Amino acid sequence: MRPKHAPQRTCAVCRAKTDKRSLVRIVRTPEGAVLVDETGKRNGRGAYLCKRPACWAEASARSSRLSSALRAEIAQDDMERIAAYGAALAEEPQPA
Repeated sequence: MRPKHAPQRTCAVCRAKTDKRSLVRIVRTPEGAVLVDETGKRNGRGAYLCKRPACWAEASARSSRLSSALRAEIAQDDMERIAAYGAALAEEPQPA
């Protein structure tokens, strides 16, 4: 019996490939808003970030990689929301 296939995705900042479930999806909705997609099922163009604080810091400080992955400029309020989510993610204990 074959093992179940685990989808692979690439972090938009560090370019590390890993399981889809261990990454966080950022989505540009058809309306143009950029949101953190915790379910991974929102409609729109998506990009993935790994849970490393360095990736979230770089994505929120200099959004060029994230904006090119989403193929859109990211508004300042959307970027602040993403940075706040990344800060909250960094405070969570990481499994060893």
